Amino acid sequence: MDVKTGFFYLFAAVLLFAAFRVITARNPVHAALYLVLSFFQASAIWLLLRAEFLAISLVLVYVGAVMVLFLFVVMMLDINMDSLREGFWKHFPLAASMGVLIALEMAAVLMGGFRASDETLRALPPAEASNTLALGKLLYSEYLYPLQIAAVILLVAMVAAIALTLRRRKDNRAMDASEQVRVRARDRVEIVKLDPTRPAPTAAPEAAENKA
Repeated sequence: MDVKTGFFYLFAAVLLFAAFRVITARNPVHAALYLVLSFFQASAIWLLLRAEFLAISLVLVYVGAVMVLFLFVVMMLDINMDSLREGFWKHFPLAASMGVLIALEMAAVLMGGFRASDETLRALPPAEASNTLALGKLLYSEYLYPLQIAAVILLVAMVAAIALTLRRRKDNRAMDASEQVRVRARDRVEIVKLDPTRPAPTAAPEAAENKA
């Protein structure tokens, strides 16, 4: 067994352990951190397969953006895990059946890739070629329209997210910058003139006689 094979088994073992801990950890923050660890191990395996573009994309997109945002949301919301575990066993059969179905589909795809024909293997680029260059040519030639459709969908999602945050809510108190600019000093402060001194009020004669 060479060094490359040893690294593969090491990364694969850590990946399986991290993936198992993702679904068994009780703390959502710990589960997210284990998911980050599994992403790093998958990226290392892709580096061993000379897929540098996919490896760096996994680290930048998922670890650097998605998981950081997920951790921020989980820690800010302070989710009550007791209320989430109440319906666990009720939805367990459906979740287990969906997991088995996904596992079978992935196994079918992987077994089809392992049984690749000699013609398919000969059509692959050599190991010395740049996979980033080959991926770019493939995306912008055969898959140009699906790529543009995906970009438009992402753009619509970004615009919708911004529009949802900018909508006027009834329970939100916001300041209008245009009204603040047009404000005048006399509208905010009213100056009232008062005498500096006032004579003491004289007591009524009847009140003085009653005190006597």
